[in-house]
Amino acid sequence: MGAGREFVISLDGVRDKNVMQLKKLNTALFPVRYNEKYYADALSSGEFTKLAYYSDICVGSIACRLEKKEGGSVRVYIMTLGVLAPYRGLGIGTKLLNHVLDLCSKQNIPEIYLHVQTNNEDAIAFYKKFGFEITDTIQNYYTNITPPDCYVLTKFIAQAHPKK
Repeated sequence: MGAGREFVISLDGVRDKNVMQLKKLNTALFPVRYNEKYYADALSSGEFTKLAYYSDICVGSIACRLEKKEGGSVRVYIMTLGVLAPYRGLGIGTKLLNHVLDLCSKQNIPEIYLHVQTNNEDAIAFYKKFGFEITDTIQNYYTNITPPDCYVLTKFIAQAHPKK
């Protein structure tokens, strides 16, 4: 990094015209191949799915799905959150996750959750820093990767302003 050179981290929405960026990132980041439903859910989540750019280079993403629970309340499922290895530790994942947590708070969405492979200690530690807790273990959740088990990590969000 050149002295005095400012690198900006910016977020951009995922749309039909740039969804290939998300597909390329997922191929590089994850041992799982995502189907078209994943991309349809990501696109339909609007502001809850973002690409992260580091000095105009696409280096990370968060993709969420909005789910209706019984009784009509909504919760957010983080399908994927990842940053390319050379760009980790720069606050990019934090910026992506905080963006979604802020949206949940502003939209009075009380619950956000995700699955993480049981041996992914870095990811578990990352989410715990933000108040996520392991709420369940699912045996044989993943196919074709070892270990196949996952934890469910959940965060319950205090409501910013109760609905009247």
